[in-house]
Amino acid sequence: MPKISEIEPTPNPNAMKFILREPLTWGITRSYDNAEAAQADELASTLFGIDHVTNVFYVDHWITVTQDGGADWQELMRKLAAPIRDAPAADAHSEQMAAQSTAALSSENLSETDRARLAKINDILDEQVRPYLQGDGGDLYVIGLEGNLLSVHYQGACGSCPSSISGTLAGIENLVRQIEPDLEVIAV
Repeated sequence: MPKISEIEPTPNPNAMKFILREPLTWGITRSYDNAEAAQADELASTLFGIDHVTNVFYVDHWITVTQDGGADWQELMRKLAAPIRDAPAADAHSEQMAAQSTAALSSENLSETDRARLAKINDILDEQVRPYLQGDGGDLYVIGLEGNLLSVHYQGACGSCPSSISGTLAGIENLVRQIEPDLEVIAV
């Protein structure tokens, strides 16, 4: 059972990041925008059962919970703490799932050229974007690459943060255009 080490605000005033002493997963991100999507995830489902919760995102040693703006954070954090502490810590099964997820991405129906392009894009995102997003309680993953269109999806606090759709997205587009000048980036 993970113990909460710290609770940090994020740039999104409606999201709070809980830093844990033990991991919930080994590299597998879990992101849910509603209770229906979280039905198969016991932790996320329990958190959505708490009034005002609108998004749950977690990976490794942290979890970000977003609310609708109608709750007092002090009261809401007390309600969120118990299910987070009661959640099972990551185990070997999570590690196996991470390996399967990575294998599925590399065997995606992309040409060799597009796989190489995607690898370069992910390298630059891993180095210069994801650490900052994760530091603020969110993350980003690439959904697709079709021609000159790169589709990305924000997770956690970044998913509903106004700056992610404007400033951060423009910054990502400028960054990947260093590799491919004609690349357009959209958030989905």
